Amino acid sequence: MMPAFASPARARHRVALADDHAVVRAGYRRLLELEPDIDVVAEFADAESAYVALAQVEPCPADLLVLDLSMPGRSGLEMLRRLGQRAPGLRVLVFTMHDSVAMMRQCREAGAVGFVTKASEPAVLIDALRRALRGEAAWPAEFDAAVHDGAPHERLSPREFEVLQHLIAGRSVEDIAALLRLSGKTVANYQTLVRQKLGIATAVELLRYAQVHGLRGL
Repeated sequence: MMPAFASPARARHRVALADDHAVVRAGYRRLLELEPDIDVVAEFADAESAYVALAQVEPCPADLLVLDLSMPGRSGLEMLRRLGQRAPGLRVLVFTMHDSVAMMRQCREAGAVGFVTKASEPAVLIDALRRALRGEAAWPAEFDAAVHDGAPHERLSPREFEVLQHLIAGRSVEDIAALLRLSGKTVANYQTLVRQKLGIATAVELLRYAQVHGLRGL
């Protein structure tokens, strides 16, 4: 069912929230509604419903989407790529528990304008959101400092990196195929490419690589 978008009285900055935890959404809805010129116009508990409501309606009913990466169904990274194709005017600020530079880079390549970790202070989220609304980049300082680190996983494509995260989480090829709506053969090919690019051969080596580089599963 298509969500009913709120009709903001001030109608200045329209923000939508996508996070599968209702308590988290309620918390930062209250935080954002303390701002006099920001209206939270919609909430979503999964990426697919957010995509349907924001990318398949013209004009787009929101100026900015605050997006979690780990939600049921399609991942936040895939959501980013699809939104970039269907709703290029919508700005997306990633708000997630993930904190690796690799994840930040993948989000930027997929179309996000900024990135905030859930461990950040509320003022950091507000500052990033306002920068994004002004059309500015809103990336953590550590991202700019480490953007040229050259680790092997930095050579992965967005889809390969997504498969890598599912493998780190311990999911089988069949489970990943179902989550990403791909064939098992396609996911197996991605798994082979990931292992070749990272120079690893086993699941144990993959987990060790993830620990060394601070990578987390989805």
